[in-house]
Amino acid sequence: MEETLQTGIKNKRSTVKCLNAVHLKIIACALMLCDHLWLVLFEGDSWEWMTCVGRLAFPIFAFQIAEGFHYTRSFKKYITRMFIFALVSEIPFNLMNSGSLIYLEHQNVMFSFCLALICMYLLKKAREKKTPVYILSAVGILIAGFLVGTFTFVDYGGYGILMVLLFYLTRDVRFGKFFQLVGMIYINAYMIGGLSFPIEVFGKSFYFPEQAFAVLALIIIWLYNGKQGTKNKIIQYSCYAFYPVHMLILAGIALIFLR
Repeated sequence: MEETLQTGIKNKRSTVKCLNAVHLKIIACALMLCDHLWLVLFEGDSWEWMTCVGRLAFPIFAFQIAEGFHYTRSFKKYITRMFIFALVSEIPFNLMNSGSLIYLEHQNVMFSFCLALICMYLLKKAREKKTPVYILSAVGILIAGFLVGTFTFVDYGGYGILMVLLFYLTRDVRFGKFFQLVGMIYINAYMIGGLSFPIEVFGKSFYFPEQAFAVLALIIIWLYNGKQGTKNKIIQYSCYAFYPVHMLILAGIALIFLR
């Protein structure tokens, strides 16, 4: 009886956590596409919902970068692959955002993830050596990552680096989901903020930051079951290639039909 009950509980948990890594990648890519469609083709108040939905994409990618770092067998290969795709994606990113080949004011998100990987690598090394001042080292790495991300103008700036590190640092800690929720609210609603929507509740007006929709990504992230899903090179590189390819297509459509 007890064994049956435990099996039932285990199966219920497996049902609740129903998304593997491939599912998360597909969902994140779809959300990102929605945001970029708004940016390039459907910009305007009536289509504002598309960018609100798109806010959920980055946290899912950030979570996957933290997970990828945890499981990778070769940090060198992982960051090299990320850096190569960052270089490949830069021209499509520039074309989509500015219509020109060079756009020094903003760099694509793959560079953000490269910086985050370096920060996680440094945090891991400090922890492995059981540094007495690990907490101080961690704080220093967080600050350095934030500043470098901000001054190199990578996508999401230093805030994006902090989001990746948030998922990395809370991965195996007690009440990790609580810290993720608090951290996501603070980073997105208060630190990033951005455009806000006026909302009236009982005759009083409140402003809801557009970027705060990113917190809803936690619902999807918490459905992750820890499994990789279908594993092959085609799926792996298709997810990487989707980023530059879809931006290049959108930039081409904008160039031909809108500019």
